[in-house]
Amino acid sequence: MGMFERYLSLWVALCIVSGVTLGSLVPDVFGAIARLEFAHVNLVVAVLIWVMIYPMMVQIDFRAIRDVGKKPKGLLLTLVVNWLIKPFTMAALGWLFFRVFFADWVDPNTAGEYIAGMILLGVAPCTAMVFVWSQLTKGDPNYTLVQVSVNDIIMIFAFAPIAAFLLGVSDIQVPWQTLLLSVVLYVLLPLLAGAWTRHRLERKGDGARLDHFLHRLKPWSVLGLLATVVLLFGFQAETLLAQPQTIVLIAIPLLIQTYGIFLIAYGAARWLRLPHNVAGPACLIGTSNFFELAVAVAISLFGLHSGAALATVVGVLVEVPVMLSLVYFVNKTSSWYTHSGGGS
Repeated sequence: MGMFERYLSLWVALCIVSGVTLGSLVPDVFGAIARLEFAHVNLVVAVLIWVMIYPMMVQIDFRAIRDVGKKPKGLLLTLVVNWLIKPFTMAALGWLFFRVFFADWVDPNTAGEYIAGMILLGVAPCTAMVFVWSQLTKGDPNYTLVQVSVNDIIMIFAFAPIAAFLLGVSDIQVPWQTLLLSVVLYVLLPLLAGAWTRHRLERKGDGARLDHFLHRLKPWSVLGLLATVVLLFGFQAETLLAQPQTIVLIAIPLLIQTYGIFLIAYGAARWLRLPHNVAGPACLIGTSNFFELAVAVAISLFGLHSGAALATVVGVLVEVPVMLSLVYFVNKTSSWYTHSGGGS
């Protein structure tokens, strides 16, 4: 885990401060960037999102899916949590907090946007940081690769329908065309580009060329994330300075969701008698989010200045320290699980 990943929460916090400061000092610059749009997609943010996502997609080896039937229980746990539980609990918590508990503090339209941002986080299972969490918990890297590969294929087909359903249930109008465009732009095309790049590099060497390429790309992924955070908080500077409690309000249900989903998954993993090197990564995959995708879709659907975009960025700030605390817990409780490959 490099310096950027280890201190990601600190870098994100610094970028938030920088974004709010710059947004209040030079609002015209951020306004000009915000106007660079095509088909509801901000071009500058789209480029930065691709800078984030593309290196992650190159890491995925879809040949690993051939081993999907060898250890089905861990994969089944991840898929159930990611697609049958997590999106719906996130939507329920968003509605409960912003329509009931925080109803007197947030106007209905803004509350709806915060709920939308939370829903988009809940429907986007983690892709990139999964490999970091797996490594930190001494997880089985090949099994982690299988889980990520299968999740990404499912995401191509399931993200848009589930997101549209939950947003509709929450009385939030979503243009299907924009949602589908976002899935193509930020999931399908990066996946295809990553697979093509990996195939080309592997044909030219024994894997060393691919490792070198990924090593060179890795810093750009983090820099793309941080630059996006600066932009988003610059766009939101006026709102945040007027209502600084907003971040705290959004963070509360996100924290409850993250720890709650982890407890469900970790308990189920023990009940399924998964070995620790499968149980740890499986639970952390189900707990964390593909926040890069959620940010991009929130911007495309609701705009750069929206509460939905802000909620997804708060998800970035909350996720990293919380996931590190869960990694610590997983490692401390390794004695609860077997350490062989049996029963997985």
